[in-house]
Amino acid sequence: MPPKVLIVDDSDFMRNLLREILEENFEIVDEAENGVEAVELYREHDPDLVMMDIVMPIRDGIEATSEITGTDPDANVIMCTSVGQEEKMKNAVKAGADGYITKPFQKPNVLEAIDDVVA
Repeated sequence: MPPKVLIVDDSDFMRNLLREILEENFEIVDEAENGVEAVELYREHDPDLVMMDIVMPIRDGIEATSEITGTDPDANVIMCTSVGQEEKMKNAVKAGADGYITKPFQKPNVLEAIDDVVA
């Protein structure tokens, strides 16, 4: 069975991009556009991996990651960040993120980051 992935990003474009990169090797269980949805969908689908945008409305990726890893310490979360968000990245790691990729995404970088986390 391919690993199950939840994609979380407030941008349709970014979600579609990640879906295209991942759908060959992974099962995309759902997509969320904010941190509140992300936590709900995580509970519903129990995915093997979450691709989590940091900057989102309502609840950002750091808060959502913190909540997910608080209830499931084994959760695998890879943060999706823009260049120049190093400070937020540090907070994301404290919240339980396992790795990160930087936008704009390149397929090899994305798959490598996932391999590091899910292997």
